[in-house]
Amino acid sequence: MFEFTEDCLTGIEQIDEEHRYLFELLNRAHELAAVEYHSDYYQQIKDILAELDRYAEEHFAHEEAYMTQIRDPELILQRTQHAFFREKILDFDFADIDGAEEQKRVLLELVAFLARWLYHHILSSDIMIGKLPPLEEWMIRENPCEFTEEYLTGVELIDREHETLFGIVDRANHLIKSFDASSGYDRIAQILDELKNYTKEHFGDEEEYMESIHYEGLEAQKRAHAAFIDKLENIDLNAVDDDPQKYLQELIEFLLGWLINHILYTDKKIPNGK
Repeated sequence: MFEFTEDCLTGIEQIDEEHRYLFELLNRAHELAAVEYHSDYYQQIKDILAELDRYAEEHFAHEEAYMTQIRDPELILQRTQHAFFREKILDFDFADIDGAEEQKRVLLELVAFLARWLYHHILSSDIMIGKLPPLEEWMIRENPCEFTEEYLTGVELIDREHETLFGIVDRANHLIKSFDASSGYDRIAQILDELKNYTKEHFGDEEEYMESIHYEGLEAQKRAHAAFIDKLENIDLNAVDDDPQKYLQELIEFLLGWLINHILYTDKKIPNGK
């Protein structure tokens, strides 16, 4: 069974309740995949897929309407992720499930996809809904990538590495603002690789520290870290659309926003073990 844990709560009642129901659908598929096959489960699988599609459409509409109302800076990225989810469910719906082996295969693939997508999407995207100022206000700072005292956790190693992360994002931000399509992609790719590699190193150090002080929030932190790394791993510069500068700017704003949110609302809870 897949548990809807406390670290998945956004604090927005309707969204949290709808997420709970999506986990119920995940567990319904999981239970069906776990049974010994002794009959045809074609209709049960079709019912689960139909309900997933119907409920996802309803939930995503509610979520996007709320984000539009509060002028949430991640709305565009959320819409893209939501569209991907619905396209994937449609792919499952068109899969061949006439025989028992095909049904078992599709169910196992569906469960794996749902578990991975739900945890990662909620922990890396939905958890930020309503926690960042509207983009117009957030970005009026002279340098939004500046590492200031408000981000200090009191743990020297963590603070030092956070400052380095902000510095990498700041360099990427400057590159994008003066983006040159003839040579800019290679430079952006290099700095995003640097960000990915250093983020992995930092998360490793942070988790090692939390383990050393027996911090009870370690598992939730690991899930959030894995979700963010997954986003970095799946950045595809080859998929940039007709306005690459806008795409890259939105990407950097998302990455910076996630880091800010994670530090302010999660990392600052880590005790100083000294």
